[in-house]
Amino acid sequence: MDYPGNLFVVAAPSGAGKSSLVKALMELDSRIQPAVSHTTRPPRGQEKHGREYFFLSPEEFDGMVQRDAFLEWAHVHGHRYGTSRHTIEERVAHGADVILEIDFQGAINIKKIFANAVLIFILPP
Repeated sequence: MDYPGNLFVVAAPSGAGKSSLVKALMELDSRIQPAVSHTTRPPRGQEKHGREYFFLSPEEFDGMVQRDAFLEWAHVHGHRYGTSRHTIEERVAHGADVILEIDFQGAINIKKIFANAVLIFILPP
């Protein structure tokens, strides 16, 4: 399905610097909006619900999985993380350019749904 907005997917192993690269890109181009993932892990430090992540109980996350509400989701270090189907589809349908940071497998799943997604793979130093 074609959308007026773009979906950029940055994938890399943990510690490869994807968050730093995405942050730098967003400082250069204010039109790019970050995607906010859902997770079952508790907030760390100054993280806020809806800013860094949507923090969900395992039961809430299970409900979203059952409703097919995620484009992709995965178990990572004992917690689950997922990308909201509705949020991404709505934003790119309205012309927004969205950037998403996920793992390799999630990026491949996104590409199956968003054929026009731009996948960017970062290798660790």
